[in-house]
Parts: sequence; C-alpha cells; structure tokens
Amino acid sequence: MEDLDDLDRKILAALHVNGRASWTDIAQLLGISTTTVARRAQHLFAAGLARVAVLPHLEHDGPVHVFIVRLSCAPGSQLRVAGLLAKNPDIRYVSIVTGGYDIVFELVAPKERDLYSMLVDAVHAIPGTQQSVADLVLHTYKRSYDWSVPVVGEQAAPFALEPPLHTCERGHLDDVDRAVLAAMREDGRASFQSVGNRLGISESTARRRFEAMIERGCAITATFIPAAALGYEAELLFWLSVEPSMQDAVAERLANERGVRMIASLLGQTSLICEVIVPTTADIHHFTSRTLASVPGIQSWTAGVQVLTVKRGFLMVPWAEDRIAAALAV
Repeated sequence: MEDLDDLDRKILAALHVNGRASWTDIAQLLGISTTTVARRAQHLFAAGLARVAVLPHLEHDGPVHVFIVRLSCAPGSQLRVAGLLAKNPDIRYVSIVTGGYDIVFELVAPKERDLYSMLVDAVHAIPGTQQSVADLVLHTYKRSYDWSVPVVGEQAAPFALEPPLHTCERGHLDDVDRAVLAAMREDGRASFQSVGNRLGISESTARRRFEAMIERGCAITATFIPAAALGYEAELLFWLSVEPSMQDAVAERLANERGVRMIASLLGQTSLICEVIVPTTADIHHFTSRTLASVPGIQSWTAGVQVLTVKRGFLMVPWAEDRIAAALAV
C-alpha cells in the first residue's frame, strides 16, 4: 500500500462517503484549497486506491436470488481462482479470506436462471476449487458506505449519501436510464456533459435522469477503497449463530455500529453474516469480547480476515488488478 499522509486519507474518506462530491465541496469540508484536493485526489485515483461507480439497484432487471458462497481451494491456487471468479458477470463480490475457507464470494442469480449451473457447474469447473458452501441471503439489514467517516470527523456524516429504501422493479428504468448507468458504471465521477456527448443526449437530460434514479433509489453512487489506505488494520467477515426469535433484534443492534459495513440474514449453517471494518486489532478484541458478548441472542460465531478483496459492486477493484493479472498469466 502506497505511503499516504493524513490529508490523503481524509480525501479518500471524503470520496468514500460521497463519491460525486465536487473538489470544492471536499475542500470546504477539509479546510484546504480546491487545487490541493484536485491534485491529491487525481494522484490517488491514478495509484489505484479508489474507484467511484454508479450501480443500478440489484433488482432493477427483475427479482434475484443472492447467495454467499464459501469456497476452499487447492494450496497456492487462491489468487487464480479468485481472478476467474471475478470474471463471472453474475458475481458481485470476491474476497480471499482466512479461516476454514479460502474465498468468499457473492453470486447474484436471476430467479429464472438454473441455480445448479450457476452454483455448481460454473464454480467447480474452475481448476483449484474444492469444497463450497452456499447460503441464500434472506434479508439485508444494512449495507453502508460511511464506515470511513471517523477519518474525516463527524462533520462528514451529513456529507454521506444514504440510498433510500426502494423496491426496484422492471420498468423503472428505460433505455436512456440504462445507457446513463452504463456510461457511469466504471467512472462514477464522469461529468454529465461527457455522458451526454457519449450517448447523444443533452447534458441536462443526463443530469436529470441520473438525479431521478438516485433520488428514487434505482441507483447508487459507491466508492470502493481498501481499508488499509485509511490506516485500518482489519476487514472481517463474521458468521453468527443466533437464537431464531432474536435474529431481527441482534441484526438491528449490530447495524447501529458504524464499523459494521453489512449485515444480512442467511438460510444455511449460520443465521447472520456481518462484515466489520475497524482501525486496530484492539478494536477487533473490543468488538468480539464486548459488543458481540453483550448482545442477547448470539449463541456462537466464527470469523475470517479479508486478506485481499478482488471485486465489489460487480467491478474489479483497482488495487487487486495487478496481482490477479499476474496470477492469471501463469
């Protein structure tokens, strides 16, 4: 990870909570010049430490099943397997982890698709894959992009973009909406003028369509950064066994923790999956020995460290690209 100073980290964190914030807005938030923000931010993007993306609602094209899959691999094959999984357009997230399994990934399956071919054939055709366990996601309680707020300070909390609760259905987006989303998928900071020029529509039309999708919750702006770039030592995945009657209460209690990035209920060996991002190992100890220990209904848990995240939001993360390319070239 590149050697970053405190200002670099604050700029990354500001982009993380609001990926389309103007350089002027970030400069005012941090109390520095717009020129400094623009110069530093462009260097951070060029170094592969951030990616801003505009992503459609998960069910914008119809209902889906979401599975969290844990996969064991032959020794030494983890990077190559992760890279091949990341090439699958139906896989939203891939991470190499510690613990009983080597890789965790998230498969998004349209309900009309054949689950056997997606979960078994496509996965186990990859050389190096071994045992897998797939759990159906029943409900997502929280998916947050504001865990980095403490790096900037609580004054950044109102700066964060919180998508509204929304049930997206076929027909919410037309061809122009989809074209705007496609144009901003890998560059969520693209100007509306450039999007309009690319699509043959006016700047005002591109802006209006984008803002309407964001306001309705049909799309979100997400910024992906490695937690280590902000000085955070740990990205963790917890699998929690919870007393059935207490599941909602446990999830809602943990959702109030800023370090909890995601929490969802599963149909499988455990009740809940919880992604946690914290600054230090001491914070992990506090989370396990005090936070988890104090929540009624939690019966047991297992956890793993995310060693390398390869894909988020259906996009390869830039800081993993070189390692994956080298692994696939062998």
